[in-house]
Amino acid sequence: MTERRYPVGIQTFSEIIRGRYYYADKTDLVWQLQNYAKYIFLSRPRRFGKSLLTTTLASYFRGERELFEGLKIMELEREWKQYPVIHLDLSVAKNQPSADELSETLTYIMAPYKDLYGSDEREKSPGKILQGLINRASKACSSQVVIIIDEYDAPLLDVLHEKENLPLFRKVMQEFYQPLKASEALIRFCFITGITKFSQLSIFSTINNLKNITMLPRFATICGITDQELTTFMADGISAMAAKFGLTPQEMHAKLQQRYDGYHFAEDSEGVYNPFSLLNALLDEKLDNYWFASGTPTFLIRQLQHFHADITQTDDMEQPADAFDVPTEAMTSALPLLYQSGYLTIKDYDRETMLYTLSIPNQEVRIGYTKGLLPTYTGMEAGNVQTGFALKFWRALKQGDADLAMRELQAYMSGLPYVEGFKKKLAEAATAEGFYEYTLYLIFSMLNVYVRTQVKCIAGRVDMVVWMPDTIYVFEMKRDQSAHQALQQIDDRGYAIPYQTDGRRVVKVGVHFNADTRVPEEWEIA
Repeated sequence: MTERRYPVGIQTFSEIIRGRYYYADKTDLVWQLQNYAKYIFLSRPRRFGKSLLTTTLASYFRGERELFEGLKIMELEREWKQYPVIHLDLSVAKNQPSADELSETLTYIMAPYKDLYGSDEREKSPGKILQGLINRASKACSSQVVIIIDEYDAPLLDVLHEKENLPLFRKVMQEFYQPLKASEALIRFCFITGITKFSQLSIFSTINNLKNITMLPRFATICGITDQELTTFMADGISAMAAKFGLTPQEMHAKLQQRYDGYHFAEDSEGVYNPFSLLNALLDEKLDNYWFASGTPTFLIRQLQHFHADITQTDDMEQPADAFDVPTEAMTSALPLLYQSGYLTIKDYDRETMLYTLSIPNQEVRIGYTKGLLPTYTGMEAGNVQTGFALKFWRALKQGDADLAMRELQAYMSGLPYVEGFKKKLAEAATAEGFYEYTLYLIFSMLNVYVRTQVKCIAGRVDMVVWMPDTIYVFEMKRDQSAHQALQQIDDRGYAIPYQTDGRRVVKVGVHFNADTRVPEEWEIA
């Protein structure tokens, strides 16, 4: 029997099945999906299996029954009707320099279907070409047509806040999508997926029946890998990885959970792993930050800067759905984009208040997110944080030696090479104590240490609280006052009192930073 393999880099359902790759069976949800509504929209983060879902739908509607033998859908589907499928991947339309070139690229994407179903020289625009393809495909096959569009938002993300280009690009996309409503009688099923959520009025202006299933519990696990799927289908992979690490399978499973699990896309829904990262880890038998191999997306960095986002406030945020599940172009903060892009996920839901608790999903996202932000917000290179200093700093805190940790931090920051081009930004940032919070927050997060800044308490806000396995550290940082005064403020305002019943040792740290060097100059610990 051929040994099963991990489908890293493969998003085509037919290739996965024929190549006997591992496949987490989602076909029961695929069957439910095509029976749920005619026009469906789904948003999920990048590298989360959206493309695999679209190719699975394409194979299903083409009637490729042999590919589904032994899968859950075989107990549900009886007819296996065949439909002509127009499957378009708009990821190739990223980074278009102009609206005209976007129009040309959309035309190019549809070229294979023009070869298949014919063309009409009168059809000049992308929308008219798509309309013609639907008409001819339906006539040629004497049936309705299935439309599947992957990464529908790819052409728009790079021009999200460009006042001149966004309206022009959006106009092209509106014209392109118009036939989806106009051809309703000829369409059996229409599935649209992407990362972000543009409003129906701005993009799908004529589709008034587009059903958004992004936050529906019944489809919460249609992308991603559940814990049950991991332990059922890939138990041998966990065991092989455990042997390499010198761990038990249970211990290895726990490490995989901590690193890659924790995404929730609806209230009270089962958690899922990032499939791209999990499969890479099992293939390489290595725990690494695969989701961030290509770096934090530039569009996300731009949006965080555009909205002056406080990057330290990304854990345990209580928010109503309309604060993060909103149209992309209607955002008034970076929160919706952080959620839709997978940097935040749902961790809890209070039915009485209808508030969701949002947090960073897992260790991989925490490390990769802060690594991408470090140069932008502090001027420090992430590699300099990770090399040497990080291990020493973390060990000192874990051992309960706050003085040694601060000496390591002082030595590190004193010799830090700042990124070229950020000197003016840093000089401005150094006039506010917020710079030090950003710096320490990002460093702690790079070490996968749970940290929160500006923590509310009865008498005010604590600058920073750091949770270690045996110790909780309460930091107060001052630029224009002494370390002793900072420590005194912790006592006077009772900043440490809420943590005294935790069971862990509580350590108070007052720090004075030099405004010119941006280096911790003195500290007192109690």
